[in-house]
Amino acid sequence: MSRTSDAPAAMSADTPAGVPADAFAAVSADAPAASRPSPTNWLAVVAVSASVFSVVTTEMLPVGLLTSIGASLDASAGTAGLAMTAPGVVAAVAAPVLTVATARLDRRLVLAALVGLLTAANLLSALATALPVLLSARVLVGVAIGGVWSIAAGLAVRLVPAGSVGPATSVIFSGVAVASVLGVPAGALIGELAGWRAAFAAMGALSLAVLVALVVLLPPLPPTRAVSLGEVPHLLRDARVRAGLAVTALVVTGHFAAYAYLRPVMEQVSGVGAGLVSTLLLVYGVAGIAGNFAAGAGAPRALRRTILAVTGLLTLSVLLIPVAGEAPATVTVLLAVWGAAYGGVSISMQTWLARAASRVPEAGSALFVAMFNIAISLGALLGGRVADAVTVSGVMWLGGGLVACAAVTAFISRSVPEREALP
Repeated sequence: MSRTSDAPAAMSADTPAGVPADAFAAVSADAPAASRPSPTNWLAVVAVSASVFSVVTTEMLPVGLLTSIGASLDASAGTAGLAMTAPGVVAAVAAPVLTVATARLDRRLVLAALVGLLTAANLLSALATALPVLLSARVLVGVAIGGVWSIAAGLAVRLVPAGSVGPATSVIFSGVAVASVLGVPAGALIGELAGWRAAFAAMGALSLAVLVALVVLLPPLPPTRAVSLGEVPHLLRDARVRAGLAVTALVVTGHFAAYAYLRPVMEQVSGVGAGLVSTLLLVYGVAGIAGNFAAGAGAPRALRRTILAVTGLLTLSVLLIPVAGEAPATVTVLLAVWGAAYGGVSISMQTWLARAASRVPEAGSALFVAMFNIAISLGALLGGRVADAVTVSGVMWLGGGLVACAAVTAFISRSVPEREALP
């Protein structure tokens, strides 16, 4: 199998399909002259995309299963939501630590080992008879998430010629969007038909298939220069980086405070039957793909306006659900707007951080991944506390309020990098 340059990548672990060229320009600059990639190259890219799909689907799987998990393990909705909190906390630490700790190892072997760990974690989740066992399995999921995202982010430049790095990167991170459209709704549907354990077992089987594909299709990928942990805190001296991380923290925390408890809200506030939940999650996911590509087209040209549009629409859709989302038809429309708006979050904020940290892109990527996953965990945790202590619909007010703060922060900030800084 042919292989291209070993240059490291500057991509974020959460960058979806449609990522703008300036977010990874530093990566392709060191790649060899363009040539046509072979089908074998593209099969390797698809295998890496499948690994991204597997970790994202596994991380989000409890969203459609919280009610049944809580009932089965005798836990409240808020307590069961720890299954969403645990992986994010661990992934935030694992992303930079694993990047440094595995710096001398072949990336193919590391990626395969992490997907193997994901397989074991999914199967352990399916067998869990108590909440502590499930949470232990979810800790392993967090390790896999942090490592897979960090490694997958830099592989496009090593798998295809320079002229195809952009499309290959989009294919790899299309796994994020496909996980929302197919993975999470499919998991919810399996949970409805055969129970939540079957959903985790199915993900275990899929992860095993991805592991085989990685071993067979990826070429040897010798280690390259790793990110130094010392580079990461140094970036915090840059006001543009701090502002970007603040907006990321607010919008992602707000989103997941509400999104993690979306199923109970739909059932208790909107009167949505269990059989319709997976369909509505599918609507959300399809809208997310559309929003992803729309923001991917808008962010390179007008970053501030794109971020304001994304955060504004997200705020309105989340806050309107407890007010006007009592009918299934209305909540369907609001979920479509919500999905489209959140689909643009990752691409917009990744563009911000990639521009602000263009001199040390690998360190910027590690910092972005850590903040994003901390925010996922914090959102799920805060949402759980509100769901238990106040009302389930209260998570929508919390989430919408935090996203509104993100919109205000982006509006008043003078640190939005409308142009990429020169190295």
